[in-house]
Amino acid sequence: MGNERKIGPEVAGWTPAPWPGDSPLEGRYARLVRLDADAHAADLFAAFDGHDWLWDYMPQGPFHAASAYYRWAKDAVAGKDPHFWAIYEAGAAHPVGVAAYLRITPDHGVIEVGHICFSPALQRSRAATEAMFLMMDWAFSNGYRRYEWKCNALNMPSRRAAQRLGFSFEGVFRQHMILKGRNRDTAWFAMTDQDWPALREAYRAWLSPANFGPDGRQRERLTELTQLVRVSSDPLVGG
Repeated sequence: MGNERKIGPEVAGWTPAPWPGDSPLEGRYARLVRLDADAHAADLFAAFDGHDWLWDYMPQGPFHAASAYYRWAKDAVAGKDPHFWAIYEAGAAHPVGVAAYLRITPDHGVIEVGHICFSPALQRSRAATEAMFLMMDWAFSNGYRRYEWKCNALNMPSRRAAQRLGFSFEGVFRQHMILKGRNRDTAWFAMTDQDWPALREAYRAWLSPANFGPDGRQRERLTELTQLVRVSSDPLVGG
């Protein structure tokens, strides 16, 4: 028995997941469309302009001219991975945020969400949370097994957001990168297809109009709804 070799369980009937497509992701509060530099860069620059702190932990930015942001967006959408989305609040004419799928690995059913930049107009809104839900739901509905979130270990707002959204903390990769000439330790979070059914119900409950009072305040917090699903908690954040 002591020499018994352990190997992982067979993933019966596995077929690679599809690559993300171009169809919009639409919900009650948010709408995501493929990022297009010509259509979206000017509006996004206007939404981000004057808020240089948005770029503190990002590999790009800050941008101090619309032309610079346009060039970045043009380059960002030129490749297949990352796969960028522009985020609108439902019914709005102008986008107010960006997010992307990246490190897309259909053969293993693994996909990451990143390059998240929410303007102040989008932050702490139902649309912001639903945008994340829509991206998760597409991934798991299309056969992905693992959905990842990574951030600079010093980025406490991002670590808190990962926990709130239902990601489980998996550890810190020390000296993982050098970004903008500075060391980056990276905090890793993930959820799996086994977590998703319960997390999906948590999101449905939170996003329901019944969860918000006449003053717009939430009755149940998403953090509390996802807490029992998370396999582990970030020790620096708790909960």
